[in-house]
Amino acid sequence: MRMQTELVANDAAVKLFARVDPKNTALLLDIDGTLIELGPTPFEVDVPDELLTTLSQLVDITNGAVALVSGRPIRDIDLLFSPLRLPAIGGHGAELRVRTSIHNIAPALSQEFREQLATATVLRPGIFVEDKGYSVAMHYRRVPQHEAWLMRHIAQTSRAFADERTEVLPGKSMFEVKRPAVNKGEAVRHLMRLAPFAGRKPVFIGDDVTDESVFEVMPDLGGRGFSVSRDVEGLAGIFRSPSQVRKALQRLVNEHSSVWRHPAELN
Repeated sequence: MRMQTELVANDAAVKLFARVDPKNTALLLDIDGTLIELGPTPFEVDVPDELLTTLSQLVDITNGAVALVSGRPIRDIDLLFSPLRLPAIGGHGAELRVRTSIHNIAPALSQEFREQLATATVLRPGIFVEDKGYSVAMHYRRVPQHEAWLMRHIAQTSRAFADERTEVLPGKSMFEVKRPAVNKGEAVRHLMRLAPFAGRKPVFIGDDVTDESVFEVMPDLGGRGFSVSRDVEGLAGIFRSPSQVRKALQRLVNEHSSVWRHPAELN
């Protein structure tokens, strides 16, 4: 039966989330559009200092069971959230790190294929390309009128490099060309088998179609999914905005934390 998510949306979602028990929960958090607001490009975003403090406190009250689940490469996640180095799933499931080492799940795309995709930045100025090695993210947020052209460019390039096994993952004003069968949901399954996440109930917050694979695995893992500004089958609640997510995380800290460390102490 479909959950009536409208009954637990917005302020009700905050109250429901506040009842999460950090002692037996793993917090899995998308970044862009969930923890922070979207920017014109992936590198034009703001991570508030207050969010770094909140995440540091959450690490303490969950005994380390906090992970960032993002389309960004883990190296970029670390730069964005410095000095924190949290467990992370990067590249929509292509990378995984629990402690120190980054495990690459997906093989790299050929350089020639990636370079041909990247010609979109010259052919249609305003398109922004992220070459992640194992995938290529192509953002058209600044030039939405080029969406259809970009779809054709990706299709034509993929046909020209038929030996490259790829699929296209759509997102908010972007397309990501990546290896098939690599997604956040499968990476979360793997993460939840590893300490300190194993044996806990996952709670995931995401906002985009790229997060749906995680929402889909939550029931199998005994977990709950919350979204930001969109209704998805089986959600526990819907937040209005990233700012409301940040407030909900801080409320969770306030109700469960008595001692916390400065983010610099975790480096």
